[in-house]
Amino acid sequence: MRTNIVIEEALLEAAMRAGPFKTKKEAVEAGLKLLARKAAYRDILALHGKLRWDDIPQAAALSAREPQPGYSAEPVAVPESTLKSRRK
Repeated sequence: MRTNIVIEEALLEAAMRAGPFKTKKEAVEAGLKLLARKAAYRDILALHGKLRWDDIPQAAALSAREPQPGYSAEPVAVPESTLKSRRK
């Protein structure tokens, strides 16, 4: 959208120096994006203490999955004689 605006020259020059902007348009767009992002962060921070976070450790999350094809989720019975030979 094309818009004509009057911007304080010193403020625009400071913004141009603050970032790697080649044009005034880039500087203005970066400023608008920053304002929108700050508003989104503020909205997220307003949810502090209102959400329940289920932080399952990675190992527990993996073990809770369905078994992959070719693998059994059931324990395998190992003959006692095999265990004795491995203990030696």
